[in-house]
Amino acid sequence: MNLPNKMRAMVTMGHGDLDQIVLHHDWPRPEPAAGEVLIRVGACGLNNTDVNTRSGWYSKAVSEPTTGGAFAKVDAEDPTWGGVPIQFPRIQGADVCGRIVAVGEGVDAARIGERVITDNWLRDPEDPANMDKTGYFGSERDGGFAEYTTIPATNAIAIRSDYSDAELATFSCSYSTAEGMLTRADVGSSDTALVPGASGGVGGALVQLAKRRGARVIALASEAKHEEVAALGADLVLPRAPDNLRNALGTNKVTVVADVVGGPYWPNLIDVLERGGRYTCSGAIAGPIVSLDLRTFYLRDLTFTGSTVIPPEVTGNLVRYIESRAIRPALAATYPLDQLHEAQAAFIRKEHTGNIVVTP
Repeated sequence: MNLPNKMRAMVTMGHGDLDQIVLHHDWPRPEPAAGEVLIRVGACGLNNTDVNTRSGWYSKAVSEPTTGGAFAKVDAEDPTWGGVPIQFPRIQGADVCGRIVAVGEGVDAARIGERVITDNWLRDPEDPANMDKTGYFGSERDGGFAEYTTIPATNAIAIRSDYSDAELATFSCSYSTAEGMLTRADVGSSDTALVPGASGGVGGALVQLAKRRGARVIALASEAKHEEVAALGADLVLPRAPDNLRNALGTNKVTVVADVVGGPYWPNLIDVLERGGRYTCSGAIAGPIVSLDLRTFYLRDLTFTGSTVIPPEVTGNLVRYIESRAIRPALAATYPLDQLHEAQAAFIRKEHTGNIVVTP
C-alpha cells in the first residue's frame, strides 16, 4: 500500500488555551515500530483528558473547575494525570476508530485491513498490572487527532460492528472509564447507583453500564437533557443539583455514587449514601477541592475508591458489549478534524448529551 509521508494533524504545542492546538498540513506520518500497527484514523472522540492536559488542570496549583482555558499558574512537575510532565509538541486524542494499514516487525501482516478501536492504556508488556508503569494514548505518546497514528498492536482491538466510525469513536475512553469505576465499586444487581453529570460522555456510559450490571440508576442532569438521559436507560432522572437531594430521591436508597463532577455540590452526594455505601470517582469537572465531614465517612462505614488505571480486561469486555449491542453509542456531534477548536469549545460548554467526535 502506498502511504503518504506527510499527514494533516492537530498538534498541541504547549499548555494554554485553544490556540495552542495548531493545524499542520505536512506533519510527518508516523512509522510503526516493532510490535506496533499504523492506523488510518476514521474518527477520534473528544474527552476531558484532552482539555485537562492541554490547559494544565491536573496541576496541584489549580483548584478551579475544568474550564478549558489557560490557567495563570501551572506547576511544571505535575500537569498531567500521571504526574509526569507531558512532552510537547503532542498529538492528543485517545478515542480512535480506524483501520490498520501497516504493521511493524513482529506483527502479523494479516492484521492489515482490520477495523479497530483503541485500548488507550499503555502498559509494560512484562508487568501489565503495574499501575506505575502505565501511560495513556494521546498523552504519553501521540494519539488520534490526525490522519494516521501508531499504537502497540495489543492496544488495537479488532471490532465487528455496523456502527459508523464516528459512533465507535465514542466508546474507548468514556466507556472504559465508566466500566473501570463500576468495577472498582463492585456494582451489581442489588445496587442503586446515583450518577451526577449523566448527560456527559462518562456519565451516559455509567448509566448504560450500570444498567447492564442490573443496577437501578438515578441520574442527575439539567432538565433540558432529561429525555435524552432517560433514553440511555436511567430509571429516574432528577435535576442536576436538587436543593434537597434526599427529598428528591424519595424512597430510593443510594448504595453507590459514581462521580466525575465533584465541586461544591459534592457533600450532598455523600450525605445520601446508605450505610456501607460506596463512592467511586474518576473526575472533578466542577472543581477538585471538596468538603468532607469525616463523621459521615466513618460512622456510615463508607468506602471511597479512585479510578484511573483500569483493569486490563475492561476494553476487551467493552468490545463484546458493543458487538452484542448491550450498550450503544451516544454521538452528540461530528466535526471535521480542522475544526477541532470549535469541537473542543462545544465540548467545554457541556450543552450536548453524549460524545463529540472529529473526523479527518
